[in-house]
Amino acid sequence: MKNIIPISFLVLILTLVPFLGCNNVHGLKSHQYRNGQISSTRDIYSDSILKYVKYNYSTLALMHVNVVDGTGTVLKEDQTIVIKHGLFESIGGHTEIKVPRNAKILDLKGKTIIPGIVGMHNHLHIPRFPFVGDIAAKLYLASGITTIQTCGAASPYRELELSKEIENGNRIGPDIIPSAPFITGKGGNPNMIVPRDDKHLRDTIQHWINQGVTWFKVYRNTTPRDLKTIIDVAHGSKAKVRGHLCAATFEEATKLGIDGIEHGLNSTSDFRTNKAYGVCNGGRSYMDELVVESPKVKTLQQLMIDKEVFLTSTLSIYEASIPNRAYADKRTLKAISPSLLNEYKERRENFDKNIKDTTRNNRLKRIMQFEYQYFKMGGLLCSGADAGRHVLPGFGDQRNYELLIEAGFSTPEAVQIMTGNGAKALERSDIGTIQEGKRANFVILNGSLEKDPTIIEKVETVFKNGVGYDSDSILETIEGQFAKE
Repeated sequence: MKNIIPISFLVLILTLVPFLGCNNVHGLKSHQYRNGQISSTRDIYSDSILKYVKYNYSTLALMHVNVVDGTGTVLKEDQTIVIKHGLFESIGGHTEIKVPRNAKILDLKGKTIIPGIVGMHNHLHIPRFPFVGDIAAKLYLASGITTIQTCGAASPYRELELSKEIENGNRIGPDIIPSAPFITGKGGNPNMIVPRDDKHLRDTIQHWINQGVTWFKVYRNTTPRDLKTIIDVAHGSKAKVRGHLCAATFEEATKLGIDGIEHGLNSTSDFRTNKAYGVCNGGRSYMDELVVESPKVKTLQQLMIDKEVFLTSTLSIYEASIPNRAYADKRTLKAISPSLLNEYKERRENFDKNIKDTTRNNRLKRIMQFEYQYFKMGGLLCSGADAGRHVLPGFGDQRNYELLIEAGFSTPEAVQIMTGNGAKALERSDIGTIQEGKRANFVILNGSLEKDPTIIEKVETVFKNGVGYDSDSILETIEGQFAKE
C-alpha cells in the first residue's frame, strides 16, 4: 500500500503532460505538440528561434479582443478565440465560447488582432544587394508578415535554402514561397534571364521547376511571344506566372493567361502613346492625363477580372519617390546600415530641392484610384512591400496598409487585401483569415486599428502556427544590420 500513492501520482502527472503549455522556453531544446499534432506545427525549434518565443502553449484563449478577420467583414468586438495545437478551434462572443480549463488566457481588451499578413511582392533582395534574406526574414516576421511570395529572385538558390531552413525550424521568419530568377527580354537587365531562343527559355523554366519553384516573374522587356511560352510551360507543371510588364501590355498578358500583374497603373503600357508591339517604349503622358473612370480603363480591368488575374499593390515603394512624402521613420533609420543611411540622406537633400513638385503626388492618386476601382469591380487586389530605397521589408507592408486607407479602403477591406486576398492568389485555404480550422497565424496590435491606421505599426506579438514571437525582441537584434556590406 505504501507504493500506491506515489505510483498513482506519477500516472496522473504523465497523463497531464500532453495538456501542459510551455511559455518563455529559453534553454529548452524542443517543445512538442501532442494529441492532434499537425504537419504545420514544429516539433523542434532551434535555440536561434527559442530566444524570440513569447508564447508557446498547446491551448491558448484570447479574451475580449477586437478582430478584423481578413474576409472583408466588419470588425467584431469583444471576441473570444480558442487556439489548439496551432489551429483556430473556436471563435465567437465571450458568452458563446467555452474556454478549456487548461488554456493559457490572454486578456486583449483594447487591442486588435488581424491575420498574419500574406506579402505578395516581398523580395529577399534590394538594388545592389542580391540577398538580404537573413535580416529581411526577421523584419518581415517582426512586422506581422507570416507568409511571403518573393516575386522574383536575385539569389534563387539562397532563397530556396532559407525557405527550407525556416520550414525545418532552424531559422526565424515567415513561410517563404520562393521564385525563379527574373525573366526579361533583349535590352533588359543583364543580371536577369534573357532567353537566347525558345529552347533556352523552355529548358530554363523546366530547370527551376525541377528545383521545386512554382512561381515565375517576368520583367519589363519580356515580349508577348516569350510570355506565351513561359505561361504554357509553367502552367503545364502547375506553376504560376506574374509580371512587371511593359513590352507586353496588360491586355495581351491577360489574354495569354498570366496569373498576376504587378504595380497597377504605373506599369500599364496599354495606355502609352506611340507604343510599338512587343517593345517597352512609348510615352507616359497617360500617368498625368488618364481618366481612371473612363470606359477604356474599366474594359481592361473587367477583362482582367473575367480572366481571374490578381493585381498587386505596391504603394509604399512608389511613395518613396515623391519629394514631400519620401521620409524614413525612426525605426527604419535605426535598422538600416550606415551606407544605406548615407544614401537616404543624399536622396533627401535632392528631394528637399524639389519639395514643391506635385507631379508624382498626383500620379500616386491615380494609382490609388486604379486599384480602388479594380477592387470595387470585383478584382482580386493583393499587396506587397517591393522593398528598396528606404522602404524596408515588413515596414513597407505596414505602410501599404496606411496608404490603402488613404486610398479610400475601409479597415476590413485593407486588411483583406493584405491577408485573405494574398492567400487566395496563392491558392492557400489554410491561411489568410481568422476562421475555425485554419492555421493560427495572426498579429496582436496594441490599440484600435479601426480608429488609428498607424496602429498597424504597433505590433506586440506575431503568431505563426500558434507560437507567439516577441516583435520587439526580434527588432532589437537588427540595429544597423539591414543591407550591411
